[in-house]
Amino acid sequence: MKKIFLLAFVCSCLTATAQDNFGPIFKQINTEIQSNSNAYTTLKDASATIGHRLTGSLNGAKAEEYAYNLLKSYGCEVKYQPFEVESWNRKTIDVKVGSSVNTMETVRAVTLAHSPVEANVTAEIIDVGNGLESDYKAIQAQVKGKIALIYLGVLSGSPEGTITLHRSEKTAIATKYGAVGVIIINTVKNGVLLTGTASVTGKLIPIPAVCIGLENGMALKEKLKTTQQFSTLSMTNFSGLIKARNVIATFKGTELPKEKIVIGGHLDSWDLATGAIDNGIGSFAVIDMARAFKKLNLKHSRTIEFVLFMGEEQGLLGSRAYVAQAKQKKSMDKIDFMLNYDMTNDPKGFSTSREEMEPLFTSWGADITKADANFTNLFLAGASLHSDHQPFLLEGVPTGGGAGGKLPNNSGPYYHSDGDVFKLVDEQGLKNTVKNGTMLAFALANTKTIPVKKQTEGKLEAFLINQRLKEPLKIAGEWRWKD
Repeated sequence: MKKIFLLAFVCSCLTATAQDNFGPIFKQINTEIQSNSNAYTTLKDASATIGHRLTGSLNGAKAEEYAYNLLKSYGCEVKYQPFEVESWNRKTIDVKVGSSVNTMETVRAVTLAHSPVEANVTAEIIDVGNGLESDYKAIQAQVKGKIALIYLGVLSGSPEGTITLHRSEKTAIATKYGAVGVIIINTVKNGVLLTGTASVTGKLIPIPAVCIGLENGMALKEKLKTTQQFSTLSMTNFSGLIKARNVIATFKGTELPKEKIVIGGHLDSWDLATGAIDNGIGSFAVIDMARAFKKLNLKHSRTIEFVLFMGEEQGLLGSRAYVAQAKQKKSMDKIDFMLNYDMTNDPKGFSTSREEMEPLFTSWGADITKADANFTNLFLAGASLHSDHQPFLLEGVPTGGGAGGKLPNNSGPYYHSDGDVFKLVDEQGLKNTVKNGTMLAFALANTKTIPVKKQTEGKLEAFLINQRLKEPLKIAGEWRWKD
């Protein structure tokens, strides 16, 4: 039976591939975007005229209007999708460190999102290494009442195969063991400070959490080997209900209009800079994909929605709202695929959560290479968390996007920092994201059969376990299956 099923599956993929002759359309898409893409110029303009795009702020509302009006100007059918959620913003911060309470000195730091509205904590610092559960085993009795010092990534000399967790998950573990504060050491040289959420739920956490620079953090670790160190974490922040809007451009399908392909990228950014890399290059690529569809008047069987999500940085707020509204309308089962573009640049191939897509993706990729020599038809399969594909993934929807590209101008270390500015953007890399994203969207919307379906609860559970996502989902309180 297994051999018969496998043969049937392979045959279905080959049949679908044989019916897909997208080469001529791919050439049109390549020519149009290479010659007329607006992604670079519009991102440059938005960076200069809006600045940061923090959800719930005046700048965030300006960004929503900018995207809406831009899509309207291209002739797209566009709408707002309002949502109201609890949001967060920083106000003041003062971090001091020293060998005694009376000799502490100020250290450069940035507050991690969803820290308390007000906090003023003074306590001894305890080094918990990478901040994983395993790091607490020998010292867990000593952690209560102390400020946990945690490395953001994986420290040199850690056991082979040591995994890392998101800063929010490391903060949750520290809270579990009774820490009264968290200091996270950034992994980037030259004192770069990264913000980001320290909450796995998108709601306020009970203890203050901050990030300090690599050099200051590693020097502090050395001091802790021989002498006690203390810290004061003092801060004020805003937390409250805010209104925000996803921006959605809809292209109705001709033959299967109730089936839907979602193409998303988060429009919001943190407030330390303009967020040109995270996620200007992704969101403005998505906008330009919609422009190209309209300009070329591309016909497609399934409906496509190009979605600019707000609130990703503060806990996937916009994509969670999108999925919640789809479930309320009982339309979640109609979403066949979700492509997410978050800091995607110059992709060389396609990625997806479902390895069964390889025959189709690589067959389309072979046609793309004929139109675009930059594309090497790389294929990557696997699932991850912490971007706007996550709410879709946890409903069993297949997800994917670009693969194999590199961020331009060594910009990776500057995401979430005050260095994330427009000068880091590469125009051709951005064009390549638009080109290949448009081609993949067109192919998914037109292929006769997509060989993967929404996963059932049982299959989804097994899949997430196989992808080693059970632990982070349990920490976040999003594991809904019984052990």
